[in-house]
Amino acid sequence: MEAKLYSTMLGDKELSIETGKVAKLVSGSVVVRYGDTMLLATAQGSDRPSNLDFLPLTVEFEERHYAIGQIPGSFMRRESRPGEKAILSSRITDRQIRPLFPKGYKFETQVIITVLSADQKNAPDVLGPIAASAALSISDIPWDGPCATVRVGRVDGNFVINPTLQQLMVSDLDIVVAGTKDAVLMVECAAKELGEDIMVSAIEFAHAQMQGVIELISQMQAEVGHAKTEWKPEESLESIEAKKADLEVVSRMTKERDLKTAILTVGKKAKSAATKAVRESIINDLAPAPSSDDKEILEAHAARVTQLKGVFDKAQQIELRRMVIEDNVRADGRNPQTVRPISIETNYLPRTHGSSLFTRGETQVLGTVTLGTGKDEQIIDDLGLDDGDKFLLHYNFPPYSTGEVKRLGGQSRREIGHGVLAKRALKAVLPSYDSFPYVIRVVGDVLESNGSSSMATVCAGTLALMDAGVPITAPVAGVAMGLVKEGDKYAILTDILGMEDALGDMDFKVCGTRKGVSALQMDIKIKGITPALMREALEQAKDARILILDKIEAAISAPRAELNVNAPRIITVKIPVDKIGSIIGPGGKNIRELEQMGAQINIEEDGTVRIYSADAAAAEAVKARIVGATETAKLGQEYDGKVVKIMEFGAFVNIMPGTDGMIHISQLSEQRVNKVEDVLNVGDTLRVKVVSIDDRGKIDLIRPELEGKIAPRTPRAPREGGDRGRGGGRDRR
Repeated sequence: MEAKLYSTMLGDKELSIETGKVAKLVSGSVVVRYGDTMLLATAQGSDRPSNLDFLPLTVEFEERHYAIGQIPGSFMRRESRPGEKAILSSRITDRQIRPLFPKGYKFETQVIITVLSADQKNAPDVLGPIAASAALSISDIPWDGPCATVRVGRVDGNFVINPTLQQLMVSDLDIVVAGTKDAVLMVECAAKELGEDIMVSAIEFAHAQMQGVIELISQMQAEVGHAKTEWKPEESLESIEAKKADLEVVSRMTKERDLKTAILTVGKKAKSAATKAVRESIINDLAPAPSSDDKEILEAHAARVTQLKGVFDKAQQIELRRMVIEDNVRADGRNPQTVRPISIETNYLPRTHGSSLFTRGETQVLGTVTLGTGKDEQIIDDLGLDDGDKFLLHYNFPPYSTGEVKRLGGQSRREIGHGVLAKRALKAVLPSYDSFPYVIRVVGDVLESNGSSSMATVCAGTLALMDAGVPITAPVAGVAMGLVKEGDKYAILTDILGMEDALGDMDFKVCGTRKGVSALQMDIKIKGITPALMREALEQAKDARILILDKIEAAISAPRAELNVNAPRIITVKIPVDKIGSIIGPGGKNIRELEQMGAQINIEEDGTVRIYSADAAAAEAVKARIVGATETAKLGQEYDGKVVKIMEFGAFVNIMPGTDGMIHISQLSEQRVNKVEDVLNVGDTLRVKVVSIDDRGKIDLIRPELEGKIAPRTPRAPREGGDRGRGGGRDRR
């Protein structure tokens, strides 16, 4: 196929998609360009189905440092495991394309997005999903696209489509929306406490703006797309009809054996045991254990049991949804609007800088805060503008939180994504680094999980920050919303359980303050979510958020007035830029000596020096040394000086470290002085005042108590080659 280029306008720039030029052996490949940012996306499927019971889809987002003309900063000087930004970018793409694969499709599918060029203006993360959509659309892989993704910012109150990285710095909104021609699929958002109406309007704006891209990909698919591989579910019509018959029987038996009561059993473990007992009794009746030891008979029985378990799960899902829609009751007995009971404990750990234990129902998170120095800033080595991060939030989801046994390894993509969602929620209320110059690390350890652990992390993080004395502008709370929709009937669920997340039609996480939304994440599993329904969900989430904020403020009404005793104290000093070298010293000698006094020191390029120490006295002592070493003499200022050198015409007096001035013999006394040593000797201390500083920095001094009593001396140019003293003093003859 020869190369072909397609283009459309997206916002104020042209978006082009080219195919047929590179990576031609893969099923579908495209190169997307927006400004000078370019991405290659490839889509390839296996030619045989897997044995897995889910879609084996992998999405990789590969950042190449040559894209910005740099060599990677890692030890190996090559790209290694993906960073946080790349992981988030791959998650955005995955969440956009996964719902559009046919149900039951089990062929291994791989989408790889490679950033070839990044102009550091147009972010590649929202171009990746567009490229993936185009590659899948023109491939032979069965897929119900196209779809598209766009970002919306808000600058000076106006929505901006795909804002540049520079515009995002002044935007109070950063929302990423994915959708098809008819529906929104996914939303990811960070905001600065904006109202719910603004959120809905931004989503509607994004969905309208992406339609041109969707039409362009549809045109590509019609003109250059491969014929889609014919695929049908493996099940035969007879098998499907048999499952329907089984479902009718099992559904009737669940009513007879009161599955609803089992579902309403209090407690996750007790509920699981009760529903399992109903399931086992039904299976024992429909597939009793065989009396024969024949291998084929045993295998057939095992297959039948597995099939009936799946049918029971479907029947249970139907009953759960019926309970919500018809009975207005949920799996734990709540109505749709109720938040689970909340308990809060702050200052839970004795040695952390801040800690909290937040429990909501059977979801529990331990939140901790650690305050660090500038040296603790995380180095970022990706394709963006930032090279460091002073606010870190890490979310951990150990297997014991759900009562399971799993292999421990690195953080999963889910953990990274949940952590970033919580980070966005809290970042909106953090103080500026200038006013609170600490690197802040929040950790959310999930100790129990039965739904909405990421939102519990937001609440635990807020509490830990306030417990540490971090002056956040307002507490933040988070709540996860769900949806059950059957035809025209629907129910919006507040504070969903894990079971409701799995069996519902929407997962909508909303975080914010009393003032407005600070973060939002939405995944929709059905088509047809209207703006009106979205507004209703946001308003219901707001009611829950206010209730949770009431609980948080009852536990701790505001950030503590003083930092935790274990947290480092900080003193900020501003020094002249040309004095930075003298503070550091040769090979860092001077700064090491200062840090041996009991403090950490961080010096920035603009001359800002931050001194960190748990010992306030040590910090003050270091500050005095730095100020003394960098201070410059001021005209008219008095100093306590020390005589360091005697000359026949006067004495040189050290008034601060590295700075001497000269007091002339005529300025030592009201009476005539024949010899300097008659009045002063080396080592004597005296009060002096700066009366002149010439353009070469040479300083003349006087004894302030004699000012006005003796005639001021007229300075004369120094004799060529004369002794100028140290650090500014000069020979006067």
